[in-house]
Amino acid sequence: MPEHYLLMAPDYTILDASNQYLAATLKQREAIAGRNVFDVFPREEQNDWQVFFDSLEHVRQHATPHTMPRIRYDMQRPAEQGGGLEERYWQTTNYPQFGPQGQLQAILLKTEDVTAQHRAAQQAAAMQHDLLESQERSHFILESLPVMVWTTRADGSADYFNQRWLTFTGKPMEAEIESGWLDGVHPDDRAGAAAAWRGAYESGHSYQTEYRLHCANGDYRWVLARGIPRHSAAGEVTMWVGCSIDIHEQKLMVQELLHASEEQAVLSDQAYQAYQLAQSQRETFYAMFQQAPALIGITRGPQHVFEFVNPPYYELFATDDVLGRTVPDVAPEAAEQGFITLLDHVYQTGEPFYGKQMPLKLHRRATGKVDERYFDFTYQAFRENSQIVGVLAFAFDVTELVETQQKLAALIVPPPAAS
Repeated sequence: MPEHYLLMAPDYTILDASNQYLAATLKQREAIAGRNVFDVFPREEQNDWQVFFDSLEHVRQHATPHTMPRIRYDMQRPAEQGGGLEERYWQTTNYPQFGPQGQLQAILLKTEDVTAQHRAAQQAAAMQHDLLESQERSHFILESLPVMVWTTRADGSADYFNQRWLTFTGKPMEAEIESGWLDGVHPDDRAGAAAAWRGAYESGHSYQTEYRLHCANGDYRWVLARGIPRHSAAGEVTMWVGCSIDIHEQKLMVQELLHASEEQAVLSDQAYQAYQLAQSQRETFYAMFQQAPALIGITRGPQHVFEFVNPPYYELFATDDVLGRTVPDVAPEAAEQGFITLLDHVYQTGEPFYGKQMPLKLHRRATGKVDERYFDFTYQAFRENSQIVGVLAFAFDVTELVETQQKLAALIVPPPAAS
């Protein structure tokens, strides 16, 4: 027979079984024929054996068919298949078989291995549970977010607002869906808000705009609305999800700042003009310094960083790499000969220093020679806004004068002493 059948006597002695039944239950005909069914399928090893027993008893006592509920009854694998129990589920109907005088002669079990269907049902139930859990989780998140969340259909008609939106507007869901939310937008902003949203869902591009929205307390507050489209695998927009954030305080603050900025614009313009004048004056002085025959240099800060030097200054140090460097870096010998100490004193006290025919020994690193020069110079505090910011150096090279004086002194012979 092509199906799963087991035939037993009323005392539960197995008489025979179909080949399909033997294959499904992993049994051999000669191993079960003539044995009690509960010896072949031991009660103590199975959780649902009582259901099986009660169904057979029903057929014996009432001589009517009985369909059992689905039960789990695991099968023992043969040793060659690894042994152990294999989880199986069964659906069985027990039929009474009568003799010539109408007496109960046998019980025919028509059973079906529904393990695959059971597992599929379990998987479907698990998937349904996961789906419901996911939906509930998503709904919880949307309702718990500290922003106003909304969704729309592909055509832009609203179909959901979270509780934070409804609390903000004080309106029920049915008043806000479709295009009802627009009624709460400030009349002066309504056309712009509608146009911005229409342009977004018609183009399928992300959306952002600002407008004033009516609150439950009767006021209007500025909100920032953003929307993002959800696309199908084919690239079509299937829905929109968006959020609206209360930015009222920030909006007012920006407006106040803009107003304050307008008031400060005049002051800023005046300050800029003063700065331009100062720059122009500085450029004029620098241009004059460039043409002066004296050595002129300006250092800034306590480190004495060169900010300006004219051409004679460059020639003195025989380098074009001066600006942005400190005096000790450009001329280390200046520190050794006491000039840095003089600069520090002028920078710290503001007292000028005047030097007359002061010698300066310059080490010419290109040739290895020492060049001794003499200068008449002034160190004077350089001020900005009445604060000392640097030192102005103004010097004349008097080396030739000093050398001439030295030669004349050598030629003059003192008169002989009186006898």
